[in-house]
Amino acid sequence: MVPEDCRYTKQHEWVRVEGGTATVGITDHAQEALGDIVFVEMPEVGAALGAGETFAVVESVKAASDCFMPVSGKISAVNESLADSPDKVNSDPHGEGWLVKVELADAAEVEALMDAPGYEACLKEEG
Repeated sequence: MVPEDCRYTKQHEWVRVEGGTATVGITDHAQEALGDIVFVEMPEVGAALGAGETFAVVESVKAASDCFMPVSGKISAVNESLADSPDKVNSDPHGEGWLVKVELADAAEVEALMDAPGYEACLKEEG
């Protein structure tokens, strides 16, 4: 499951842009690799982060994994529902399982990310 309306990183984060806001989460591939997610550590609303910085930690029954900001910007919202239902990241990673919303600092950073076919090719290379 690789939605066409998202952009992707090699670290398996996705970005969906609406206006000047980017919604960010982890991909279906990432949640599948992690297994049952039991906790998500989120950043503070208002935090300014650069592309590549750690913004969240997703913990599963197998491991804890850092999530890296695909774009620079200020955190405008965190998915509060994940505090009680972290399993939404497993059941709907590209929908209700989103992690944060970011006010984009530089929209050009989004264009530098992989499109859906590029991400699918990346997954095949990882094998």
